[in-house]
Amino acid sequence: MSFQQINSTCYYFQSSVNIGYVQSGTTGLLIDAGIDKSSIKKVLKELKDRELPLTHLFITHAHADHYGGAAYIQENYEVYTYAPKFEEAILRNPKLEPLYLFGGNDPVKELRNKFLEGESIRIDEVVSEGSLQAGEVEGEIFLLPGHSYHQLALKANGILYATDSYFGEDALRKHIIPYITDADLTIKSLEKLLAIEMEGAVPGHGPFEKDPSTTIQQNIDVHVKLMNWLENYIIQKEWVSHESVVAAMCEHYEVSTPQLSQWLLYRTAVTAYLVALKKDQRIQDDVVGHRWVFHSGAKS
Repeated sequence: MSFQQINSTCYYFQSSVNIGYVQSGTTGLLIDAGIDKSSIKKVLKELKDRELPLTHLFITHAHADHYGGAAYIQENYEVYTYAPKFEEAILRNPKLEPLYLFGGNDPVKELRNKFLEGESIRIDEVVSEGSLQAGEVEGEIFLLPGHSYHQLALKANGILYATDSYFGEDALRKHIIPYITDADLTIKSLEKLLAIEMEGAVPGHGPFEKDPSTTIQQNIDVHVKLMNWLENYIIQKEWVSHESVVAAMCEHYEVSTPQLSQWLLYRTAVTAYLVALKKDQRIQDDVVGHRWVFHSGAKS
């Protein structure tokens, strides 16, 4: 993990999961909190060594890799904590993440891990799109759902902390089928990102870029490519079950699902593309023989 200064007030801790930091006067605002106590301890040590304040915490969305260290911060610092609506319910009740991934059933033991379930945290203020005044830090909040239900990004002093609204090039290549909950909203959020005036952006995974437009467009292209492949596959197969679609897409793109948790993440993403195709009336669906099936037209 390395501490990177972007301008006079904006910084970020570059790691597998980026953590933002904005300082103004006696106010220090962290944007997200890493995956666990170990990772956030490095951040807190860096701030202490540089005599930088920590007074506020902004959680962008309720995925454990972005809030897992927040409980430790709250145990050791007096921080005023912001979170998006809806997401805050998960942050206060972290079991909800493995619960929804597991389709509403009580999650099995292997899903109760730090990658899917962080420690519960206190939320002092629920925020939505608009302006933010956090002590002496002034910011603008943007609603960018699709990767998560009510994901927010924060712009301060020209720098957009974009969180997982887009992925850096390496992260995009690594995941192949990016985790999303809604494909339509994901693409709309990416298009919204392209229109935001900024002096640079920090994604949740990937390096800071002064002009992230090319990377953002690459994200759009990936989602369009995946949806087009899925539509063509269903047209060729005529009728195919939901489970078969998930397996076929994972096999075609050679993604690895050795654990139940990884398979559930890919299942959610593939389902998001299927639902988008259904909404656009590019495919149709039915329940046949107790299976959710997809096809290109009316029943024969």
